[in-house]
Amino acid sequence: MKNKIHLIIIAYVLILSAGCAPKKNSPEIKGHTDKPFIQDYSIKYMLPDEDVELFKTVSDRNGYIQILSSKGLLRPANGQFLFPGRLVADYQYKPTTGKKISDIGKYRNQLVYLDDKGVFSNAWAGKLYSKHLLTSSKTFCGGDDFAFLVTDGKKLILLKNSKVLWESDFPGEVCDIKYDESNKQYWILGKKTISIFSPEKSEIEQIINRSNLTCIELFSGKLIIGTTDGYFELDSKTRKPEADVRNSLPCTEINSISNIEGNLWFGSSSGAFRLRQDGKFDYYASERWLLSDDVIDISKGPDNSVLILTGKGLAKICFSEMTLHDKAMFYEKQVRERHIRHGFNATITDLKDGNISTGRLEDSDNDGLWTSMYVAGQAFRYAVTKEEEALQNVRESLDAMERLFSINPVPGFPARSFERRGYKYDDKPWQRAENPDWDWKSTTSSDEAIGHIFAYAVIAELIDITDIREKAIILIDTLMSHIVKNNFYLVDWNGEPTLWGKWNPEYVNARPAMVGDRRLNSSNIIGMLQTAFHFTGKENYRKAAFYLMNEHGYLENLLRPISEIGPAPEDSDSLSKILSDGWNHSDDEMYFCGYWGLYRYAFNDTLKSKYKAAIIDHWETERPEKEGLWNIMTAFVKPEDFDLEEAIWYLQEYPLDLINWSINNSHRKDIEVIEPDFRGQTISEVLPPDELPVARHNANRFNLDGNGRGKSEYSAGDIWLLPYWMGRYFKAISEPSR
Repeated sequence: MKNKIHLIIIAYVLILSAGCAPKKNSPEIKGHTDKPFIQDYSIKYMLPDEDVELFKTVSDRNGYIQILSSKGLLRPANGQFLFPGRLVADYQYKPTTGKKISDIGKYRNQLVYLDDKGVFSNAWAGKLYSKHLLTSSKTFCGGDDFAFLVTDGKKLILLKNSKVLWESDFPGEVCDIKYDESNKQYWILGKKTISIFSPEKSEIEQIINRSNLTCIELFSGKLIIGTTDGYFELDSKTRKPEADVRNSLPCTEINSISNIEGNLWFGSSSGAFRLRQDGKFDYYASERWLLSDDVIDISKGPDNSVLILTGKGLAKICFSEMTLHDKAMFYEKQVRERHIRHGFNATITDLKDGNISTGRLEDSDNDGLWTSMYVAGQAFRYAVTKEEEALQNVRESLDAMERLFSINPVPGFPARSFERRGYKYDDKPWQRAENPDWDWKSTTSSDEAIGHIFAYAVIAELIDITDIREKAIILIDTLMSHIVKNNFYLVDWNGEPTLWGKWNPEYVNARPAMVGDRRLNSSNIIGMLQTAFHFTGKENYRKAAFYLMNEHGYLENLLRPISEIGPAPEDSDSLSKILSDGWNHSDDEMYFCGYWGLYRYAFNDTLKSKYKAAIIDHWETERPEKEGLWNIMTAFVKPEDFDLEEAIWYLQEYPLDLINWSINNSHRKDIEVIEPDFRGQTISEVLPPDELPVARHNANRFNLDGNGRGKSEYSAGDIWLLPYWMGRYFKAISEPSR
């Protein structure tokens, strides 16, 4: 008898698995080979003394970094990613630090100094020393064969081995000098002029006279000239400007320009930016990247890094090779080290200036939803890798989600969250648990409900561990039996439906057809009922779904084109107007989580085909946002084309630093601003994730600014790991390839 029961269970599991497997003639999903890409991140070094003025930063062939300041030479100390270091006095070689150094530079990849007596270096066995006799020397530049052009701002001297090869007064004030090796000439930036000094001709020739010049740099046979309103180019041979001033920039007030390994970098009063090959810019601003946005100097750093000096310190922007899998492992560690609260996927709050060691784990209205998305990601991870760690992560988070049901007295009702007594009970939604040591949070919403069903379905389908699978199915049945028994409402401790836990026709169809909640709630509840029937086999769930579709128009509701969703008419009820005053991007999160059960567990092929059309219609509208999760989720519906390249772009460009810094992009002149539409699109093309405020999938990716002030750190569990592991499961992303 036991053997027969065992065989029946196996057969049942195989039937369910077969129902979810892709058909042999289905189009194969196109995939991305996970080869190493360049990941950037910032290591910051703070300036502890506000009275110190910073001037310049350089790094030599040994990777030694020095900063010239008003109080002598400084060096960075003790910094690492997410843990800023400090700039400290450089005492490593006292004979150098004891001098009155006025400028520091690099010649043949070695550090060279200028003081009140000469040009010197500790490289080349200390043999480089050229006296200049300028008591108030200002800056210098190396040319051919250890010749140096030195100035005090008024006078220019060409030195070699302490011999004056040429000298002359400069008509104006010298601000900077660059040596043009290909044309054997020095470019001299004055207050209002750009001139050329030719050692061969021993003469200065003025080329440009204008009032707003700020900096110069040589790049690809051109002189790049910064101004207070953008930059322009000048051919270094013909000496003629090639184009008008370019001011479609992140910031037009240019302070410095640097040619670093064939990349053109700009420092401005509002951050730094790098010119890309496509003519656009990579923008590095805000405390995600810099200690302050007033960029003073940019130079090449050690180990493929770029040094950006600002008024408050130094940022070393590191460019390291990693695969998406490497990035996933980094994020997995981030989540487990500091974002797990009782098994929930949680946020750290109350950070002081982004210092992650000062924060605390905080409960959330959406503990169930964020944890659903995290635990689903771990289920996909386990399905791909069979790693015991992923399985243990699933167990712990599933236990937390199960306790949301048992900690409150309402059968089948999931709490929003729970916490030890005494921390939260003063807040209105919090209730006393039967256990005297705990409180629980009521008013659970529809987004928690769809998150629960999505996660349990993924676990039940993908994890072939009996106790885990059974627990997930029981929780599906528990929640859905509550909803069906209570006439398609989530009913709270007080016997009343929660504010948003409503799928009843009287509520859903009270909204005009163009109100998004009518389509959303219909789509979600049908997907939830299909999921419950698929895993439990209980006929009441199937009957309930067809009752809603056939007698209350839920099929028509959920198939309504997204293009028809918009503001409610003027004569609509107040709630409908509130719900349709603009697109709610939390709805996208609820839709796509719900699409899992809507499409994969469709009652028949006819419905499945209709669902597919509705999902693709929604995805087409979402495409401008280049949202990685929505694109990956569309892969199981439209495997032949789901914007794979944009999904990979999203995953690669997402910042390693998930601290919620204040971000400002609305001032930028390199983006095309458009009139906001109903969905809140504000610019013609979405910015990369590492230039935007860090946000979950329920945010509008066209929001350009954010005022996070470094007070919280988000978990990568729902933001990044879910789309990555789902992509791995669907073979949209390969295993790492070296």
